Amino acid sequence: MGIDNQIYNRLGESWWDEANPLNMLQGSFTPGRFAYFRAVLERTGPDPAGLRALDIGCGGGFMAEEFARLGCRVVGIDPSPVSIKTARQHADASALPIKYAVATGERLPLDNESFDIAYCCDVLEHVSNLDLVIKETARVLKPGGIYLFDTINRTTASKVLAIKVMQDWRLTRIVDTQLHSWEMFVKPTELEETLRRHALRLGEVTGLGPRSNKASLLWNFFQARRGRITFGQLSRLMDVGQVKDTAVSYMGYAVKAA
Repeated sequence: MGIDNQIYNRLGESWWDEANPLNMLQGSFTPGRFAYFRAVLERTGPDPAGLRALDIGCGGGFMAEEFARLGCRVVGIDPSPVSIKTARQHADASALPIKYAVATGERLPLDNESFDIAYCCDVLEHVSNLDLVIKETARVLKPGGIYLFDTINRTTASKVLAIKVMQDWRLTRIVDTQLHSWEMFVKPTELEETLRRHALRLGEVTGLGPRSNKASLLWNFFQARRGRITFGQLSRLMDVGQVKDTAVSYMGYAVKAA
């Protein structure tokens, strides 16, 4: 079954509003994944200040702004013009010199080997052609460049949380639309094979997920559905970050062959 990527145009004007379901990606997802990405950069490369970083599928600009505050020269691309407008306005209001453009990961309007860092968060499970997105990413990365990613694993656990709880069950779902398709989730072995085809050597895979207990997790989804807490609050209560288990979501990095 297809997924409703038009949600990012319908709700894209208010990414930064905690009442917007899309704001869940900001509450604890952004701090959780960014803490890991920053640690990877500290372990594997030079000071990121001044490096060119590409945000593929930037949405409202949550991660782009974090990398900009590190001193990176950030370019963000997204197929949603509404989301790009919102990201640009928020960056301007925050005095962050981020460049944004409407484009897809399958066709990046960028020069070969022009970025030191590329990253893709909550995106790979939405694209129609994963191989082409990775191919384009590898094309624009410099030799030795770092590719950072996170996505959703295709497992029974991800079907329960990402599909049933967050999407299907009337009492807990966050949106009344098809946000994800379980068939489009990507197993780590599948991603590693795709990366290898395009000269990206996998460095590490680690879990990304909620650190709150399962009972409170389910209760808080119910509370958000009832309007008793905002989606931003829900995300913070989930306490998303690095975990050992990769069964629901995972993140990692790869390095382009020199």
